[in-house]
Amino acid sequence: MMLSASEVEQLKQAPATEEVLPVFRSRWSPRSFSDREVSAADLRKVFEAARWAPSSNNEQPWRFIVGRRNSDTFQKIASSLVSFNQAWAPKAPTLILGMAKKQFSHNNASNNFALFDLGAATSFITLQAAALGLHTHQMAGYDQDVARKAFQIPDEFALGSVMALGYQGEPSALPNAKLLDSETSPRSRKPLSEIVLAAWGEPAQLS
Repeated sequence: MMLSASEVEQLKQAPATEEVLPVFRSRWSPRSFSDREVSAADLRKVFEAARWAPSSNNEQPWRFIVGRRNSDTFQKIASSLVSFNQAWAPKAPTLILGMAKKQFSHNNASNNFALFDLGAATSFITLQAAALGLHTHQMAGYDQDVARKAFQIPDEFALGSVMALGYQGEPSALPNAKLLDSETSPRSRKPLSEIVLAAWGEPAQLS
């Protein structure tokens, strides 16, 4: 039997963990988005959250191009997506292209952590969105050359992910079985013993 959006939302909740903020449990990445628009006020909130992300030397190298449905900006971002992502992502009401300046502004030296800092700002967006009842889905599957040319992005900026932002839709709206299976499958994560180490190959003692 087909699961509803609300049933999928419950399925995707991470297990409750003591002292971990609830927003971390509720953040997940759907591919089915509803037609409901994201208000300008909520967009401002998610980008305000990104503005306060940490960055190397407080450079704040991130920039975001945001396209709202039916805009030229939205269409340009959507047109850069690979076919797999074009099958679902343009149903979201908002598409966002992230990028990061590759040199520090104060001395033009290479900023080797620019994309890392963009990732931090993007994570802040995903968490603020989740706190507002929104969902996000980041995509590596797009043609960077197409996006760069469409927006005339200078070479001094490295491109990050494209993000779909909106409200969760019904899984039945997805166009094929592969997408539906991913949408309705439980989430999983590697154990802490695999990702938190005291030395290479040696799990850190966390209890």
